[in-house]
Amino acid sequence: MLDAHFARQGERQPPYNAHMRFLSLQAPIAAFLLPVCLGFSGFFTQSSQAQAASPANSSPASGLPAASAEDRALASAIFKELIEINTTDTPLGNVTTATAAMQKRFLDAGFPAKDVQLLGPDARKQNLVVRFRAPGTSSEKPVLFLCHMDVVEALRSDWSTDPFEFVVKDGYYYGRGTQDMKNSDAALVATFLRLHREGWTPKRDLILALTADEEGGKFNGADWLVRQHRDLVDAAYVINPDAGGVELDHGRAVVADVEATEKVYSDFQIAAVDRGGHSSLPRPDNAIYELTTALNKLAAYVFPFEMNEVTRTYFTNLAGQETGQTAVDIRAILGSPPDMAAAERLGAEPSFNANFRTTCVATRLAAGHANNALPQTAQANVNCRIFPGHSPEEIRKQLIEIFADPKLSVKYVSDAGDVFDTAPERKAMVPPAPIPEVFGPLTRLTEAIWPGVPVTPVMENGASDSIYFAQAGIPCYGYSAIALERDDERAHGRDERLPVDSYWKSLDFFYSFSKALGGD
Repeated sequence: MLDAHFARQGERQPPYNAHMRFLSLQAPIAAFLLPVCLGFSGFFTQSSQAQAASPANSSPASGLPAASAEDRALASAIFKELIEINTTDTPLGNVTTATAAMQKRFLDAGFPAKDVQLLGPDARKQNLVVRFRAPGTSSEKPVLFLCHMDVVEALRSDWSTDPFEFVVKDGYYYGRGTQDMKNSDAALVATFLRLHREGWTPKRDLILALTADEEGGKFNGADWLVRQHRDLVDAAYVINPDAGGVELDHGRAVVADVEATEKVYSDFQIAAVDRGGHSSLPRPDNAIYELTTALNKLAAYVFPFEMNEVTRTYFTNLAGQETGQTAVDIRAILGSPPDMAAAERLGAEPSFNANFRTTCVATRLAAGHANNALPQTAQANVNCRIFPGHSPEEIRKQLIEIFADPKLSVKYVSDAGDVFDTAPERKAMVPPAPIPEVFGPLTRLTEAIWPGVPVTPVMENGASDSIYFAQAGIPCYGYSAIALERDDERAHGRDERLPVDSYWKSLDFFYSFSKALGGD
């Protein structure tokens, strides 16, 4: 999770850069999105045609050169170690324990100490930056792999297994972070160690940043590194495995998503205040009733259907892969005007629904102060993922209209937990043009693992640390090479799990992808 920071509310204003991936739009969004995203569409069409004519190396697991049993054992051990270290933003969590453990692995493998730096603004939130150096002085800027090490809190009482125990069961790895995103953390640590052991030399530096507080907290590592140690993480572009991946439908690979833009993340505090009193003398005015009435209105409200060039390209590519009523409905929403009945049917699937509208949902509640007293306060957190073209302040005002209760307050909550009467005016951000040196190997390697699956740009419905690098003018692309069933997205949820086969395929992907980006 992340928020941007805004000077008028006591937060940092990011510097303007015309080449930002995500730009706070002062001009109309269409003026930026249309030419850039048409470039995405054309690139992916050409790439798919080129892939069909190129043979792929064969391997039972992935279609790529497969990791040896020794390499898999190491990758599994690293994954297990990371899952079993609690890196939540709680008194029990400690990111530094995990990053220090990875630092030791790199130092023990022979990486120079100057290239394995552990640093950060808080003792429990240290970030690890590893540089795989090219010999001599490269004329090309480095490639940065950006991975966060923190995870969302998980309660043992909610899970069928211990969330901080690495459990292998029925073809899955279970544990907090198996999907978000210690899988990719482990795969990239294992990849860097393998490449170093094999004596491979890149033609440009490769950087791996393992950071703190992406999911929330006061010490976001990506933001801190960009602001305080830009020299350590400066890059030609960023690959962020915290987004993108392959969508499965009952085992069939449907589409490979590459994050091209993001929704805007915002939290709002909804509060009702009442004079309270003795519970033996109840009254109609009750803070809990007022709050729950408002939340029920939100539950019944559906934000308007919208589409931009990124999501249009995504659904256009998806229409050719889907079958039956789903394919018919996708083509119907692409029409002019879009078919709202088709949108309603598709909207029953959360991943589709989130791709064509703003969503707001209640995520936390707190009310009352004693069992035998009428509540004086009742509060809820409403989390919104805002469709490009709308600002947090616009949505805050829309929530006020939905609730239609002047006794309620609706305030903006920053990532650091600070509460403000108004929200930022920031809107969506512009995706970068596709870079052939990234998307050439990405599409080729994806085709080798999942033949015939189209690679398409998507709008990330969550949020990621890419924003901090985008604001610094560094292009960012989100792709994890992780294949998941559409109805088995368990990140942040109960019994988070990852198919074992999916982990091995991502390991093979990142090994070949790293070599390709490094100039192999």
